[in-house]
Amino acid sequence: MLRLSVIAACLVAAISGAAAQDKTATAIFAGGCFWCVEADFDKVAGVLSTTSGYIGGSVKNPTYSQVSAGGTGHAEAVKVVYDPAKVTYARLLDVFWRNVDPLAKDKQF
Repeated sequence: MLRLSVIAACLVAAISGAAAQDKTATAIFAGGCFWCVEADFDKVAGVLSTTSGYIGGSVKNPTYSQVSAGGTGHAEAVKVVYDPAKVTYARLLDVFWRNVDPLAKDKQF
């Protein structure tokens, strides 16, 4: 009986952990230098993680050198994982628009 109780407790913990993970959301922002944009989002309460990378483009798995040289069509971007109970998407947009120049040529500032 004790063994069954331990197994049941483990299952409840696993299900609770999965439910907690479902309470996150993801947004991707492309705004020029991804390190600069990433640093701004890292300061926001409720942001759980940020990951720099590239979106768009015609080269599969481009290197930083390839994208920086131009011609691949990629834009630097940041994937933001956040807790919507602590920060809204509207707040993330506010942070984004205060830190980018949407009129910059070639998707970079």
